[in-house]
Amino acid sequence: LYQLLLPFAGSKNKVGVGGLIVGYAIVGAFGFMYIETQYDSPQLEKVAELRNRCAADLWKVTEKENAFNKSAWNERANAVLRDFQKGLTAAIQRGYDGRTAEETWSFPAALMFCLSVFTMIGYGNMLPRTAWGKGITVIYAGLGIPLYILYFLNMGKVLAQTFRWLYTKLHECSVDHDSEMSVEEGDDLPPRKIIVPSTACLWVISFYVLTGTVMFAEWENWNYLDSTYFCVTSLCKIGIGDFVPGANIMESRDGSQTKLVINFIYLLLGMGLVAMCYNLMREEVRVKMRELREDMRQCLEDIRLKFVRCC
Repeated sequence: LYQLLLPFAGSKNKVGVGGLIVGYAIVGAFGFMYIETQYDSPQLEKVAELRNRCAADLWKVTEKENAFNKSAWNERANAVLRDFQKGLTAAIQRGYDGRTAEETWSFPAALMFCLSVFTMIGYGNMLPRTAWGKGITVIYAGLGIPLYILYFLNMGKVLAQTFRWLYTKLHECSVDHDSEMSVEEGDDLPPRKIIVPSTACLWVISFYVLTGTVMFAEWENWNYLDSTYFCVTSLCKIGIGDFVPGANIMESRDGSQTKLVINFIYLLLGMGLVAMCYNLMREEVRVKMRELREDMRQCLEDIRLKFVRCC
């Protein structure tokens, strides 16, 4: 499949790969919405029945015990609440989260699910419950992962070329004019290729993580440590899943999940920046290794000459 997608890797199609992967995510989101909204979890009815039974049992205990025997009321009420707690825990383990299928599988949430599948983040906060959904997820991941790898490589090259051009222009503007004139009056040497330092890449990534930290901290009421933790684990594709934007139940019922769409854009662009930094830092490492190899060769040559003179 990767070989079939290689024609999209041409210089004219590098940006088109980004549009292709966004379209792939949108098609997948509509598909999973259609499949998963046909299935309503039976845990919703079980929890509702469990809640009603708990309220009825508490009322019976209150009618019988509380007027005459406080300790007996406390004991029986605690027993009723423990039964409710056990039933609710079992329902949560089977997938209950208090939302219907329509509330869970909104378009922004399905879009985030598709992103977590083909980028291999795998938050785990949303799961397909139907047999069709699980089967389609396997096929969707098998087709989407090579497409994402192609996006990662091509978008990294595009952003690296853009950032390298910008850094070169800024570097040329900052060079002293007198030093340029002295070079021009001297030997006619070819211009030295400018390498983007690793520190510049780290500053770019740090600023991007800082932007996400402030944004998600304000939206989700997370502290800054938790927000930074989410940004770093997501951009590194660790995807622990303990922090996910837009997971509030009331927001899903109100239909206010715009932050999931923004999170989708933030992660997709951020992974492109990670690929850019990988390309630029790899280039610097190659240059440093080449210089180290030349230094080592010169050092060994000097040692050889000294040894010859001594002998």
